[in-house]
Amino acid sequence: AFSDAYPFLVISWASLEELNSRLRFKMLMDRFRPNIVVEGAEPYGEDHWQRVRAGGVLFEGGTLCERCAVTATNQQTLERGKEPLATLATYRRIASGGVVFGRNFAHRSTGVLRAGDTLEVLERA
Repeated sequence: AFSDAYPFLVISWASLEELNSRLRFKMLMDRFRPNIVVEGAEPYGEDHWQRVRAGGVLFEGGTLCERCAVTATNQQTLERGKEPLATLATYRRIASGGVVFGRNFAHRSTGVLRAGDTLEVLERA
């Protein structure tokens, strides 16, 4: 019920690690609130996945996730700052002017997802 437009947000650990390599203070994944986190992908590989399957559930890629000011709030301390939006704006800005991190997905079938499920990329955009 808290999603903006899509029920699933996918981000890879590699994307977070690449972002963190540009930041003075490392961000935790909880800043971005994904519900699917992928290991073993290239940084920002999720940007190009059009159809994927995990736990028997088929997903179709939607838009890249345009990030809001919530990502600039430390989820543990509630301190606010300019990061990660300031850094993302230097290399992840899109035509609308927003900055993106992660990709939205919709499910095209039903099933059960479990931690540790393999995510299979079926089609790239």
